[in-house]
Amino acid sequence: MSKTEKSRDLKSDSSQNEQIGRVTGIGGVFFKTKDKQRIKDWYQSHLGLNTDQYGTNFEWRQGSDASKKGFTQWSPFAESSEYFAPSEKDFMINYRVKNIENLVAQLAREKVTILDEIEVCEYGKFVHILDVDGNKIELWEPNDIEYDKIVEGRTL
Repeated sequence: MSKTEKSRDLKSDSSQNEQIGRVTGIGGVFFKTKDKQRIKDWYQSHLGLNTDQYGTNFEWRQGSDASKKGFTQWSPFAESSEYFAPSEKDFMINYRVKNIENLVAQLAREKVTILDEIEVCEYGKFVHILDVDGNKIELWEPNDIEYDKIVEGRTL
């Protein structure tokens, strides 16, 4: 196969992924802790995280368009939280995705465990799945413009 044919195949695969839906980055890191305030205070004091009641947000610029903001949420949860269920792990990763409806349809065809219906809110669409190890994964198709309004409105 020539270099041109390989390039054409890669572009075709990329275009297909865009239509189906795909992960574009990390939307959040969530973990359980015995004392949410203590852990937020520790990260604020020692690593400079500007925490609020939810944790903190990391704001960044999107590589494909540097004029657009993107966000990654960092949040400790109470050790007793059931939000990660049915996973028995003490963490959950949120992945930013494109075309969540198409992605969920593809995952269903691939027999991936989908835990709930797609939830739509002002700052995006969410759904939860399980990976092969039983880790709960949150998929988020963000509306970064609306999410930015929420972040700007928080008292830090």
